[in-house]
Amino acid sequence: MRLGTQIRIGALTSVAILSFVATASWSQSLTWLGTLGGNSSVAYGVSANGSVVVGEAYNADGQRRAFRWQDGVIQDLSTLGGNSSVAYGVSADGSVVVGEAYNADGQRRAFRWQNGIMQDIGGLPGEYGESYGVSADGNVVVGVAYATEEPYLPRAFRWAYGAMQFLGTLPGGEDYSVARGVSADGRVVVGWAENTTGWHRAFRWANGVMQDLGTISGSFSAALGVSADGSVVVGGSDGRAFRWANGVMQDLGPGVALGVSNDGSVVVGGSDGRAFRWENGVMQDMNQLYAHLLTNGSRLSTARAISPNGRYIVGQGFNAATQRTEAFLLDTGFPIYGDIDRNGCVDDTDLLAVISYLGEDGYRNEDLNWDGIVDDTDLLQVLFNFGSGCE
Repeated sequence: MRLGTQIRIGALTSVAILSFVATASWSQSLTWLGTLGGNSSVAYGVSANGSVVVGEAYNADGQRRAFRWQDGVIQDLSTLGGNSSVAYGVSADGSVVVGEAYNADGQRRAFRWQNGIMQDIGGLPGEYGESYGVSADGNVVVGVAYATEEPYLPRAFRWAYGAMQFLGTLPGGEDYSVARGVSADGRVVVGWAENTTGWHRAFRWANGVMQDLGTISGSFSAALGVSADGSVVVGGSDGRAFRWANGVMQDLGPGVALGVSNDGSVVVGGSDGRAFRWENGVMQDMNQLYAHLLTNGSRLSTARAISPNGRYIVGQGFNAATQRTEAFLLDTGFPIYGDIDRNGCVDDTDLLAVISYLGEDGYRNEDLNWDGIVDDTDLLQVLFNFGSGCE
């Protein structure tokens, strides 16, 4: 460790010892995000700190529009000239949004939105495409593009810094594949593709190789989410939610898994019209787990995404107050800010964890602000919250 870094850490630690008092930081909240004037909305993605949510909402004219919600304000991201759009993914800091939008010719196109500008990122020499996932820094986008020439099949793509790459399909399968998720660093892509028998199988693509992840009961599977480092994949197979890790597909129970935390320990999804949260081998109905936040018959139907640290969950449900299906943002309150080891207390262990990895690549628990590097900003978050949750 460099001397300057040692001095900086020493100074910051001294400030923490002198200035910070142990305080309890535990609160939970459920926010219904509303619509764009229409009758429903759905959330598909959430930023690392839970401040930005993206999805689709209907406007007063009955048109489906991509939205970006921040600080209580829901923003219509418009279209590429047509009358419909959907946002499926968002970067870690909330500044980049990806999805699909119609252009003036009535063609559905994959888009990347940033700084108020919706960019058509291209695809096959055809009319249709969608972008579903985006890397933490917003520079890698994955999705699917459809050809207008025979055999008119979709092909998974990975778009990075302006260059489009098609991922192919599983060995022996027809040229049919869909990319639905991407790791934080953009190197691992997951989705589904056709195999030699014509079945759709969940795949994990890395370093140019597409791997068949198998199934639960031998027929269909689809990968829909991936952990930060690409080692844990979640999705659905034959009506069952799965979590794949180390070559083994684990059956989580009935339903479909749609999102996973950065370390792969927490999985969310939907089962029989009810949102679920899975951890440590246990699938819990979120309507029971967070019943104290649901009033007058409101319910959570599907959990579609989870923040890297597992604290924030978004999806769709029934808002009894408005009597309509709406996007929701759930703050579970855990882990509390700065609690790296997730034991409910911000203490010396968390401080030492950041110090140990200071200057290293991020997208791990120590990278608290999820910007790709463990640095002073992460250290300060531990210090400012030092003692929180500790008795």
